[in-house]
Amino acid sequence: MSKPIDGFFFKYVRSFLTVYLPRNKCYSPNTIKAYRDTINLLRLFLWEKKQIPFPKITFEMINRALVYEFLEWLLSLRKCSISTRNQRLAALKSFIHYCAIEEPSLVAIYMDVKDIAALRNSKIGISYMTQNALKSILIQPDVKNKFGLRNRFFMIAMYDTGGRIQEVLDLRLRDICLDLDIPCVYLTGKGNKVRAVPLMEKTVLHLKEYLKLFHPTYPKNSEDYLFYTVIKGQRGAMSPDNVSVFIKKYANQARISCSEVPKRVHAHLFRHSRAMHLYQSGIPLSYIKDFLGHVSSTTTSIYASADTTMIKDALEKAAKLGNNSTDEVPLWEGNEDMILKLCGLK
Repeated sequence: MSKPIDGFFFKYVRSFLTVYLPRNKCYSPNTIKAYRDTINLLRLFLWEKKQIPFPKITFEMINRALVYEFLEWLLSLRKCSISTRNQRLAALKSFIHYCAIEEPSLVAIYMDVKDIAALRNSKIGISYMTQNALKSILIQPDVKNKFGLRNRFFMIAMYDTGGRIQEVLDLRLRDICLDLDIPCVYLTGKGNKVRAVPLMEKTVLHLKEYLKLFHPTYPKNSEDYLFYTVIKGQRGAMSPDNVSVFIKKYANQARISCSEVPKRVHAHLFRHSRAMHLYQSGIPLSYIKDFLGHVSSTTTSIYASADTTMIKDALEKAAKLGNNSTDEVPLWEGNEDMILKLCGLK
């Protein structure tokens, strides 16, 4: 087990990423990228903290203590969230489990790390932007500038579709349907599942304005990416890093005049905000689940548990009823869902 990486460790890294995940598990490129990023982070950790270069890594170095140290490094130095830390741990366990299946001598290593527990995230609910914060960010781009117009429309598309950042970045012209009674786009989500997402009238107008500037021959060249960058004369899909840069810039600008803008604004916050605003407007969670492309309703239920505004409004209405009349029916009577919320049971 002390063979260098080119004779042992590298063999399993390569087969895990290039054969097992894409062919045996049929995972999507984005999922495979998450596993690759985890292994790369482990490699970076070993170099920064242990001064072990990539060619010298062996399985012999991996044990329970080292994995714990790696996870602490993610939290303290990389500033990863608890959920990200848990995802990295799960990916690392999957890799070591695969190696143990392929090479029985590695079973001891897997047994040593498999029981490392995920951390419980004590954070209640989710972060999202208020309507005021969202509007403040959307007015920041200079739409007289070509790229300012593009950046504004990207954020509008993120919000209106409720899409994950990669779903929006993966959009091609063929995925846009403007000639239907209800214009929509087709987003490809996790597991390559496709869902149709209707577009608001204002979003359609912004889309047409964007297409005139960036895709003047639309709907030709249907394989072209909707959002793209040009490097050395070649068009390619816009990167998440590109998006992160301009979102952070506009959020910092907006925060000067709007204190409601969160300290940390990222692409996924637009998705959370859209879901919360839909829920607050009375859209049933079952519809929001389909809109977001969630497999389980349990995932969508976080928006219900996070919304203290609705509970506050209910309490205020209840107080007014008590002050103005004793004859009116209490707001929660016959509404079991609200009773559970007011009692803190839901």
